[in-house]
Amino acid sequence: MAIRAGSDHEMGGVILDGLFLNCPHFWGEKRIGNEDTSNIPIKNMMESIWVHAYPNSRGLDDPLLNPASDPNLSRLGCRKVLVYVAGKDILRGRGWYYKQALRKSGWRGRVKVVQVQGEEHDFGVRFPDTPNAVRMLQNFAAFLQLD
Repeated sequence: MAIRAGSDHEMGGVILDGLFLNCPHFWGEKRIGNEDTSNIPIKNMMESIWVHAYPNSRGLDDPLLNPASDPNLSRLGCRKVLVYVAGKDILRGRGWYYKQALRKSGWRGRVKVVQVQGEEHDFGVRFPDTPNAVRMLQNFAAFLQLD
């Protein structure tokens, strides 16, 4: 959606101020970060979720699952991105990889990744009253105020 917003002709000139990704569910064919050291059932589950959610996809490197593979990534239609990853999450490396991919693509906005140690995937959704979740929400509010 944010890449579509970067193309005026597709979304009628919608301008997004920023993009917040809370423990994004990105994946890909090539294993990165802690994905190789994670247990096989979890890796298999990650891959089967995508196959069942979007059976007509182009595979694990479909841009909807692996935005780093999107040739239009540089058109991301916002000027700032905040990515939160959880320290115990098999997907945490993908958040960092997304930051690298944005920079490599030539996108000219600001991107920041925050890794929260000791937390699992979607900690802020599952346990919204914990100190780390409250801090994330506060940082998100501050992110919205950035120029």
